[in-house]
Amino acid sequence: MATITIKEVQNDRWGNCLYLSNGEAELLVTLDFGPRIIRLSSPGGTNLFFEDTDSRIGQEGDAFAPVGGGRWNIYGGHRLWTSPEHIPRTTYPDNSPVEWKQIGQSTIVLSAVEETWNQITKQIEIQLAPADAAGIKVVHRITNNGAWPISFAPWALSVMGAGGRAVVPMNGSANGLMPNRRFILWPYTRLNDSRVSFSEDAIFVDQGEGPTPYKFGSDNEAGWAAYSNHGDTFIKTYEPVSGGSYPDFGVSFELYTNSLMLELETLGELREVSPGETVEHVEKWKVVQGLDVRNIAHEEALVRLADHVKK
Repeated sequence: MATITIKEVQNDRWGNCLYLSNGEAELLVTLDFGPRIIRLSSPGGTNLFFEDTDSRIGQEGDAFAPVGGGRWNIYGGHRLWTSPEHIPRTTYPDNSPVEWKQIGQSTIVLSAVEETWNQITKQIEIQLAPADAAGIKVVHRITNNGAWPISFAPWALSVMGAGGRAVVPMNGSANGLMPNRRFILWPYTRLNDSRVSFSEDAIFVDQGEGPTPYKFGSDNEAGWAAYSNHGDTFIKTYEPVSGGSYPDFGVSFELYTNSLMLELETLGELREVSPGETVEHVEKWKVVQGLDVRNIAHEEALVRLADHVKK
């Protein structure tokens, strides 16, 4: 059985961090801002997440006056937002240090300071399973600290590094002559984007240069998505609610890519959250070392990924 490691470290770019390992995957979690999981890799491998080390992606300006100004930075890695997207509520600057605690031998909880204008707090819990049990459980929590109900959906975004390939299943229920899936597009998306291809049951998106950013949403009944890069594959799963209420025309999964990175995004249901109430959204992660679907035929790639999802 692999040893689980959790320890504080200093990173040259990101400052105070936590290093986590379960023998199957290594993670780096920021403590000076966030909560963010800034790195994820196989043991000794290359980071599968995007890191904005040059602060190229961010937002600031008059729209942030209600929250006291400042700049929202993507930083990279994995983050927690609220949907529907609206500036500055969604992009509230998360530049303050986070608190953390360890529970038992294999779990940490990261807690952000309250977003005073939004009156919410965000928390990410990471549960490391030993390598022979496989997987990482990531629990996202958002609490309404205000005096009145607010409506939102928890939104978990994994920002993947350049050069990889994403795979998202697109199969739906057998509904006879009735439609069986949603495929939602954003205004800047071009249907003839050469980075995108379809098989019978999945969409494949290669990160790289394109004419515009590309974004789509789907109901993703299969409940998983994958990204291959550097000879490894990241798979994350979640539990979409069939017929559930979701933002953006009812989709529980979204993918966004531009010339720098690619985002795999899952959502919880859109609902009214009472004062003092906390909502949760859970993902399960797996890093499959040595599996790279970029050089595998689409149908074979989908079969191999689905097999790993079932394990």
